[in-house]
Amino acid sequence: MIPKSPGESVIYAEEQRFRQIWILILVGFIALLAWYSFLLQIVIGEPFGTNPAPDILVILLFVVFGILFPVWFLVMRLEVQVTRTDLRFRMFPLHLHWREFPLDNIVKAEAVTYRPIREYGGWGIRIGMKGWAYNVSGNRGVQITLEGGRSFLLGSLQPEELAFAIKSGIA
Repeated sequence: MIPKSPGESVIYAEEQRFRQIWILILVGFIALLAWYSFLLQIVIGEPFGTNPAPDILVILLFVVFGILFPVWFLVMRLEVQVTRTDLRFRMFPLHLHWREFPLDNIVKAEAVTYRPIREYGGWGIRIGMKGWAYNVSGNRGVQITLEGGRSFLLGSLQPEELAFAIKSGIA
């Protein structure tokens, strides 16, 4: 990301990807099943299963679950940046544009350990009792509280450093 103005520099940046082995195995299994059914029914011409789906559906499932779904997981990432004036983040490719919060609007930034499944229902973009969570792995992050009381959690592999970078810009 190129800073928006010449005076704006990134003082903290982090990029995270889904790295849980069970997610990679699940995505891989689904992709392999889609490839197998496609090769068997479309390429070889032998129906897949006892009640085979129409060819067009097999092709559609192959494209969605055999190609697009695995590629989506490979490119999915949480990007976080702190500049002298802003906190910005995005869950690419779901967020093509950065979500930006002026540091002046942040009241509190605290490094925390949380329970992703119990508190937010898992990883990704989630909502829980403490507000929104943007996370892709682990159980560490920074709980951010804005003016007006709204809060959200950013997952981080280095939550203390992220919290420090945010606090350094809070007046």
